[in-house]
Amino acid sequence: MPFHDSHHLPFEGSPARRLSPVQLFVLSFSTLIAVGTAGFLFLPGLYTGPRLGFVDALFTATSAVCVTGLIVVDTATYFTPLGQAWVAALIQAGGIGILTLTTLIMYALGRPSLNLEEASGGGTGIPVRFVDERALLRTVVGVTFTLEALGAFFLWLDWRGRFGSAGAVWPAVFHAVSAFCNAGFSIFSDSLVSLRTSPWTLTVIAGLIVAGGLGFLVMEELRMRARRAVPRLSVHTRLALTSTGILILVAWGAFLIFEWGHELAGMSVVDRIANAMFMSVTPRTAGFNSVDYSQVSNPSLFLTILLMIVGGSPGSTAGGFKTTTFALLFLTFLSRVRGDTEVHAFGRTIPRETLDRAASLVVGGVILLGVAIFLLMMTEAHVGGFRDREHVIQLAFEAHSAFGTVGLSMGVTSVVTPAGRLVLVALMFIGRVGPAAMVAAMATSRRRPKSRFRYGREDVLIG
Repeated sequence: MPFHDSHHLPFEGSPARRLSPVQLFVLSFSTLIAVGTAGFLFLPGLYTGPRLGFVDALFTATSAVCVTGLIVVDTATYFTPLGQAWVAALIQAGGIGILTLTTLIMYALGRPSLNLEEASGGGTGIPVRFVDERALLRTVVGVTFTLEALGAFFLWLDWRGRFGSAGAVWPAVFHAVSAFCNAGFSIFSDSLVSLRTSPWTLTVIAGLIVAGGLGFLVMEELRMRARRAVPRLSVHTRLALTSTGILILVAWGAFLIFEWGHELAGMSVVDRIANAMFMSVTPRTAGFNSVDYSQVSNPSLFLTILLMIVGGSPGSTAGGFKTTTFALLFLTFLSRVRGDTEVHAFGRTIPRETLDRAASLVVGGVILLGVAIFLLMMTEAHVGGFRDREHVIQLAFEAHSAFGTVGLSMGVTSVVTPAGRLVLVALMFIGRVGPAAMVAAMATSRRRPKSRFRYGREDVLIG
C-alpha cells in the first residue's frame, strides 16, 4: 500500500517524520528506558527501603522495557505495590511498543510488492494494501489487553484460594501482563517455584508466553484464515507455528528425561509433566522459573541456552534470533545435503535474499554474544566467585539470557559488578531492538544501481 495523502502514519506531520522508521523504533525504546530510569530515581513511594542507584535503576528500567526479566533487586520485597505497578507499566509499554512500532515500521516500508511480515524478514501472506493500519493497531492493543485479561482471570481463579479473592487480583494481573509480554518479572520472590505443584498456573502462564511469542501478525493471519479472508496460511505463519510446536515438544520430552530423577524428583507424575512443559516454554523468552536453574543438570542447562538463543517468532514480544530464522537455516542445510539449489518450504521457494539475511543475523549475533561474554569475563575477573573456571558458565548463561531478553538467571545478576551490569544493559537493549532494526534497515536500504562492471570470480575453500 503506497502512502497517499489519505493514508498517513500516526506520527506523520510531527517532528518524528524526519526520522527513519528504524531510528524511530530505536529512539522510542531509548526514550522509554530513560523515562523508566528517571521514575526509579525520582518518583516517590516506589521502595520499601533505599532508592536504587543510577546503574541499578537503568538496569531495571532496561530489563522491564525490553521485557527481559533480569533483576538486581527482589521485585517482591524491594518495591512497594506502587513500585511494582511502575515496573508493570514499563513492561506493558515495552510489550505494546514492540508490537505497534513494528507494525508502523512495516507500513512505513509499505509498497505494492512488500508484505507486512516481509518487511521485518518473515514473508507473510497478508498484503499491506488489504489492511487498514489504524484498524490493525487497534486490534493489536485490543488483542493484547483481551488475552492479558483472560490470563489474569484464570490465574485469579487458581490463586484466590491461596491469597484470598482480593489479594489474588494484583498478582494475577501483574503476572498476566509479564507473561504475555514475555517479560518474566514476578512479584513472588522465588518466581513460580512455590507454585510448581499447580499445573493450572503453569499452563495458563505458558499459554500466555506462547501467545505473546508467536507474534501478532501470526495471530492476525490465523483470524483472517478462520474468516476465509485469506486463501491459505503463509509460509511465515506455517514456519512459526511448526517450529514453535517442534521446539516445545522436543524440549518437553528432553527435560522430562534429564530432570525426572533430578530437579523434578519427588513430584507427582502430573507435576513433573507440567514442569517439564514449562521448562520448554519459558526460555523462549519469558524468564519465569519453576525450578532452580543453578541446580538443574548440565544437559538441561545447555538445552536451556539453546532455547534462549532461538527465542520466539518475528514481530512478537519475544527476543532471540527467532524461530523462523533457525527454521530457514535448517532448511538451507537440508537442501544443501540433498544437492538442491533452492530452499523450499510448504510448496514455496524461499528467496535467497531472505536466507542471506537469516545467516547474517545469526553470524552478527554470535559475534556480539562472544564479545559481550569476553567483556563480562574481564569485568568480573576480580570478583571472588567468578575466578573459578566452573563459574564461567554462569556468565555465559547470563549473557545469553540478556541478549535473548529471557530473564532466566543462575542467581548471579545481583552480584555482577556495575561494569558487568552495563554490559548486560547493552545486551538487553541490542537484543530487543537490534535484530528488528537490522532487518528493517535491510528492507529499507535503497537498492544500489547496478554496476557496469564486476570483479572476476574466484572461489574460496570452506569446511
